[in-house]
Amino acid sequence: MITTKQRAILRALANTLDPVLQIGKDGINDGTICQAEALFEARELFKINVLKNCVQSAKDIANKLQEQTNCEVVQCIGSKISVYRRSKRKDVHHIELG
Repeated sequence: MITTKQRAILRALANTLDPVLQIGKDGINDGTICQAEALFEARELFKINVLKNCVQSAKDIANKLQEQTNCEVVQCIGSKISVYRRSKRKDVHHIELG
């Protein structure tokens, strides 16, 4: 669980990021989870774009992703979701949360 201050730091960092994962009509599936897991290990913080043809709302997608990957949803605005999870790899530059 991250604090409000840590969430504010992550929100500021995510503000400049472009979405690197798109969720379409299939919603969250095994392939999406695998991609998210790889992104968490490589980046820790990234944005997701929920396409208009997705039957689930962005908040539903965020909640499901949080349950299945044990990540923190930093922010969910419109169709954009920012998520964070600390990488287990030692060679990744870790985000300092204070």
